[in-house]
Amino acid sequence: MRSFEINGTRVLEHDSLAPLALPGACGVGSYLWISLTREEFRAQLDTVQDILQRLCGTQLVDLHVLDLLNEQLPSHYDYTSIYDVLVIRRLATNAGSAGAAPQAPTSSATPEGSALLRRIDTRPVGFAVFDRVLLSVHPEDGAVRDAYAAKLLAAGTPGAVAAPPPDGRPTSKRLPTGPADLMLRLVNQIVDGYLELRREMTRQIDHWQAELIDVRSRFSNWGALMQARQSLHRLDEICEDQRSAVQDWIDALETLPTPDDPAERRERELVMIRSRDVHEHIERVLHHVRRLEQNAETAVQMHFSVQSHRTNDIMRVLTVLTAVFLPLNLIAGIFGMNFEFVPLVHKADGFWIAMGAMGVTAVVLVLVFWRKKYLARTAR
Repeated sequence: MRSFEINGTRVLEHDSLAPLALPGACGVGSYLWISLTREEFRAQLDTVQDILQRLCGTQLVDLHVLDLLNEQLPSHYDYTSIYDVLVIRRLATNAGSAGAAPQAPTSSATPEGSALLRRIDTRPVGFAVFDRVLLSVHPEDGAVRDAYAAKLLAAGTPGAVAAPPPDGRPTSKRLPTGPADLMLRLVNQIVDGYLELRREMTRQIDHWQAELIDVRSRFSNWGALMQARQSLHRLDEICEDQRSAVQDWIDALETLPTPDDPAERRERELVMIRSRDVHEHIERVLHHVRRLEQNAETAVQMHFSVQSHRTNDIMRVLTVLTAVFLPLNLIAGIFGMNFEFVPLVHKADGFWIAMGAMGVTAVVLVLVFWRKKYLARTAR
């Protein structure tokens, strides 16, 4: 469990939820970020409901509580007149070690690359967005929460220098303007986890494409390839749910009345801009996943096309050899007839005349087939 009080210029982390339930715990102009795992949320539900009742004048609806506790819930959006609920499935790898960037497979280790695609798993992260409180419910490891909490504390501590992010992008020192802005930044970090997976997925699909197209190799890793295609299809469905949830959030924002206060209007515009940016990131992931699906399907089709072409080349050579030896068999069959009077049979040089005729016939046929390019080597 981690909870933060953000007042626009500073970030203060609290050790427990009990002080937040007391009157005057959250000052004017401040808002809270309460982040718990599902077990912590289940155990401290009454305390969380008391904090929401005191600060926001309402509590979570029972159905929304069940949604936040559900580990199988797909990405979706719901709302009430006071708060919004958004569930986004984040990427988890290595059987529960989620949030960390997956290790890149080596170019010579195909099983590692196929396992990268087979072990793709997702876990839901739930958000309840109030005017003064953001409640987030995470899986047990809390990797996304801890990663962003470090950035948040660095940005809210004067003179602190934030550690450079793994992707090398610059880190913004501007604090979120409100719970909605904070939620969108967390969602953006979740979606970026899918974007970081692109390099490893692309590398593995390219490796399989090279094996499938190579006519000298016998591709036998069909089980891993089929599982990879199923994983890509599942990612496609996950991204579709994410896009639909964020689009519903954007549509709900657009239906709200325009605030009269310029500061509130500016804050609403920033939230809309960030919402569209998150939506665009999800579109990029969805486009990439579909392109990988298409590449895998194209590689399989090209593999069977190459194998069919190779089979045709073999059959062509066998057909030419059959056509060459057919006249020779005819000549041998004629001279092997059991007639008493057969030309050249009783001559001393008859055997060599027959062999010469057979040799000339074979050479002529080979030259004819070569001229027609029946025996030409196919370009590789």
